[in-house]
Amino acid sequence: MSEVLRSVRRVVVRGRVQGVGYRAWAEYAATKRGLEGWVRNCRDGTVEAVFAGPAQVVGEMVEICRQGPPGAWVDKLEHLETDPNDLARRQPGEKFSVLPTE
Repeated sequence: MSEVLRSVRRVVVRGRVQGVGYRAWAEYAATKRGLEGWVRNCRDGTVEAVFAGPAQVVGEMVEICRQGPPGAWVDKLEHLETDPNDLARRQPGEKFSVLPTE
């Protein structure tokens, strides 16, 4: 049996991504896929998220973030592998958190 490669990716989404339910959509989509992490609005108008789990599933999540929920318009998506310590921002006891704007 092969070992599942684990990935932790940080994503920044630019465009019309606030006020359209992007955070709730990302939480639902990530949770549905069994991913860990968090999502938040940023004061510069972007949405930032961290997704952790099997590399293939994290990659799929990054790709669907390019579309987002109905009403969103994604102009640019940046993503990079990040440190698992980024998961520490989650709320205690939660697998995936929607965090306050920062």
